[in-house]
Amino acid sequence: MNKKLALIGSGNAFFKDEGVGLYAVKYLKENYNFSPEIEFVDGGTLGFFLMPLLQEFLEVIIVNTASDDEIKAGTITIKSCNEFLDGTLIKKTANEVEIAEMLQICSMANHMANTTLISITPEDIISVEVGLTDILRSVWSEYIKTIIDVLEKSGVEVTKSKDSFSLEEILHTYANPSIEHNRGF
Repeated sequence: MNKKLALIGSGNAFFKDEGVGLYAVKYLKENYNFSPEIEFVDGGTLGFFLMPLLQEFLEVIIVNTASDDEIKAGTITIKSCNEFLDGTLIKKTANEVEIAEMLQICSMANHMANTTLISITPEDIISVEVGLTDILRSVWSEYIKTIIDVLEKSGVEVTKSKDSFSLEEILHTYANPSIEHNRGF
């Protein structure tokens, strides 16, 4: 029997805004409780290596960036797999290309998880720096709320935990690999 739901953070933490999906999933894992439990996956830049998850789970939510010069930085979009692959996707990073190609291949399989992508348009994916631009910081709470709303629509109860990790603490764990809470979800 397939597992219920995986929440995958995708992106590259070393290219400023491109790491926002990783930061969001880590933030949610550290600050909330989920019932039923969900699987948290640090998808990083794994691209094609995420394919087995689309077979293993009934539902997959991918949290990432989606580059589009026509859309203002900080804009949050929610798309089904089909909407994401509709041909209008602008692929500016290797990670965006691999996610799109992985979804195209998996969509031809006998079973593929119901897949949703929650993306945010980045401002800076060029700077080699762990962090977020002011624009993405200004919509951080809305981005987290959007992810929680999608989880709740999928039948997951989300409640605030007693522990509290700030965005700054999450970013610090990515900037300092020796910290215990780093990357390993």
